[in-house]
Amino acid sequence: MNPYLNIAMQAARDAGRIILRYSNRLDAIAVETKERNDFVSEVDRAAEQSIIQRIRRAYPRHAILAEESGHRGDGEFEWIVDPLDGTTNYLHGIPHCAVSIALRHRNELKVGVVYDPFKEELFCAARGEGATLNNRRIRVSRRRSLSGALLGTGIPFRPHQNLDRYLETLKALIPDTAGVRRAGSAALDLAYVAAGRFDGFWEFQLRPWDMAAGVVLIREAGGMVGDLTGGGTYMQSGDILAAPPKVFQQMAAKLRPLMT
Repeated sequence: MNPYLNIAMQAARDAGRIILRYSNRLDAIAVETKERNDFVSEVDRAAEQSIIQRIRRAYPRHAILAEESGHRGDGEFEWIVDPLDGTTNYLHGIPHCAVSIALRHRNELKVGVVYDPFKEELFCAARGEGATLNNRRIRVSRRRSLSGALLGTGIPFRPHQNLDRYLETLKALIPDTAGVRRAGSAALDLAYVAAGRFDGFWEFQLRPWDMAAGVVLIREAGGMVGDLTGGGTYMQSGDILAAPPKVFQQMAAKLRPLMT
């Protein structure tokens, strides 16, 4: 097995155990507000520390970019960590959240793991080695158009985000589809695209730790990832579009005029 992928899997499971352990006493969890409608809990921090410790033991010289503790170290290798994507779901007792871990080497994403501890679903991918769910190969859906497609998305919820622009994209994409789902975890949404559960996904202003692992999964599962015009600036802008190739092209064609 790819050694980097192996460490990411172990770290994700470590964090998952912490997430499950705390889930039995949600009312007692200490929670802080990072900004309006954006929360961090002691679970996020404990899970993140466990991931960092696992990575540091294996690769002490690697840099780490983590959601709660920021950037640590320098070097060609950088781990990108979201210890609990879907914190709001978690704190409300909704069992839909995930650990997301990726490895970037010289600005190129190499490894991605998304782990849902409640469903015990471990999505894994390494560049050139394909993508798996619980050790079984996964592929993006075979859908070739938006007709009948099931899409995932994230609705803007922070004050500085442009809700009106998002609603325009929703109006452009929803006709002829089978519907749109807003589940509350971008990492899992992207993993679901990789596994063929969603036929496409788009969202504005995500952070690298929300996207990185899912990007590896989708690429290795045969899908495409870009910004909302179909371009390649999504890791900088946070605006992301992901889908099987034909659906990706159709989504990008509908969204491109709205991005000017």
